[in-house]
Amino acid sequence: MSTTPTLTSPLTIGPRRLGNRVVFTAHLTNAAVDGLPTEQHAAYYEARARGGAGLIITEEHCVHPTDRPYEKVIQGHRPEVVTGYRRITDAVHAHGAVVLAQLNHNGGQGSGMYSGLHLWAPSPVADPLFREVPRQIGASEIGELVQSYATVAERCRAGGFDGVEIQASQSSILRAFLSPQTNQRTDDHGGTLANRARLLLMVIAAVRAAVGPDLVVGVRLTGEESIASGIHLDEAVSVARMIEASGHVDYLNTSIGMATETLHLIEASMAVPRGYALFVPNAIRRAVSLPVVGVGRFTDPEQAEQALAEGHCDLVGVVRGQIADPDFAAKAVLGRAEDVRTCLGCNQECIGRVGMNRWLGCVVNPDAGRESVPLPSPRRRGRAVAVVGGGPAGMRAAATAAALGHRVTLFERDGHLGGQVLTAARAVGRGEFGEMAVDLERECRRAGVTIRTGVDVDADLLRRLEPEVVIVATGARPRRPDWAADSAAVVDVRDVLEDRAEPVGRVLVFDELGFHQATSVAETLAARGCAVTVATPALIVGQDLGLTLDMEGWQRRAHAAGIAQVTDVVPMAAVDTGTGVRLRLLHHPTGTVTEPEFDAVVCSVHQSPVDELWKELSNSGFEIHRIGDALAPRRAHAAVVEGHRAASAL
Repeated sequence: MSTTPTLTSPLTIGPRRLGNRVVFTAHLTNAAVDGLPTEQHAAYYEARARGGAGLIITEEHCVHPTDRPYEKVIQGHRPEVVTGYRRITDAVHAHGAVVLAQLNHNGGQGSGMYSGLHLWAPSPVADPLFREVPRQIGASEIGELVQSYATVAERCRAGGFDGVEIQASQSSILRAFLSPQTNQRTDDHGGTLANRARLLLMVIAAVRAAVGPDLVVGVRLTGEESIASGIHLDEAVSVARMIEASGHVDYLNTSIGMATETLHLIEASMAVPRGYALFVPNAIRRAVSLPVVGVGRFTDPEQAEQALAEGHCDLVGVVRGQIADPDFAAKAVLGRAEDVRTCLGCNQECIGRVGMNRWLGCVVNPDAGRESVPLPSPRRRGRAVAVVGGGPAGMRAAATAAALGHRVTLFERDGHLGGQVLTAARAVGRGEFGEMAVDLERECRRAGVTIRTGVDVDADLLRRLEPEVVIVATGARPRRPDWAADSAAVVDVRDVLEDRAEPVGRVLVFDELGFHQATSVAETLAARGCAVTVATPALIVGQDLGLTLDMEGWQRRAHAAGIAQVTDVVPMAAVDTGTGVRLRLLHHPTGTVTEPEFDAVVCSVHQSPVDELWKELSNSGFEIHRIGDALAPRRAHAAVVEGHRAASAL
């Protein structure tokens, strides 16, 4: 019996009936090739339809040649997209889900790099990220733009979509017309809210005329941009009322923030509380009678159920939760919400990967973004497999191998599974990362893996057990930097988080990795009362936090905690003073050397693989696979992917 009765109940939006309230809302996948939909799109959306999503809204389809904000966008203005549309809609409809296409023109929130054309916008206001001045469009271009939405909507109808969603939210020329910050016009499309909403209402009317009464038309609105002179909630509510009064729209979707200036609000990381954006759909739902979609980092069915039960929204947008577990909705329907693979809110492979112009992925789901790519078939089933190491690589390998029918024993030297995942989760603000270990251990036990903890495996033990395959996932250990010499005051971040060291007083955290290791430990030490400075050889502390949309939050929290930051420096030597350590720091742009003193130095530096067992087994006659940090120390996604692939090929 479902423990989420509202979430799993049907709902009608316009002419379509949804099987449940779970929505896979629009987001970038970077799966398009030469501007056209691909087999990967079809496989990606099909996986979520098969997994029970009631409504799927595909990523944006650009409606006009002047809009190509990134390389791998779907160019809906090209007639040849219809074939790809059919592949997507046929795949989704085969599982009973409703599928819509999102229509958009990014306006000034884009670049002419790929199109070779100037940008269109309501006013010549450059976006702070793209830094390209757009051209203010006139009456003829406005008419052309409205017609382009209608034309692509007709194309979506021909491609089998159940309807379309018009984006007027985080990255849209329609949002730019709505926002006083980007709309500085003095004609009948500027000034008053009614004027600024005029283009949106024109597009809505044209799209409805194009698709007719038997398809769904929705609109996605930004409820709060959180920027000066931007769209705020009261105006968003007024626009929602105008949209409903048009009589052309079947539902309203919501968002918070705007790409690019407050992008960190749109796809909030684990540092932001779940449900943080619910005040937006709540206010809009109280103002209109249309069904309203709420978003805000929903990572489990119970949380989504609570949002519905409390009346915040009528449907719940779950993107990262369904990237992590395509069966999110089906498990909720079957009353197995506890089995949902948890989205960590880490943003490492979904947001971060797309931001690097790569295909979308997921730290906890090795198949995400590669649904159309077949894994190698197992050579034969029922093999005896020993997996050594209970971190993310080892647990993923063990769970996958057991699910494929192998007899798997997982060995871990410590008294518990989890490896460095649990270490990372001990830092301030990183607790949700530990859900990966919980989920992987549950998968192992459900698949029938024999788990043996507190066992230090060597070659003799394996020879006695006689497995057919050994997967070495023994992880990595801290590497002491040469400049630290034998100073007892210099320790590793893992020493701090694993309670082998307890720095006090003035502490320098040295950030060589540019990610959460240094910044989260700095926050942890500051919370313990230390006076913390973070130093890095890079231009900025935690430089990769920008990819995961954690930079803004880190900077604010660091300022509030009094954490100092020093950039462009390299440690040359550490000298014990008897009461602490003197660190010789080279400012590499200028060659200037300083020698500040601290009570302790905590290093966030590269690790070394624990590969002794692999070397010991190299001539043993076993079939051996080395994965994760034991192969090369990297981030968790590499460990999970390698574990999955190694097990799939046995």
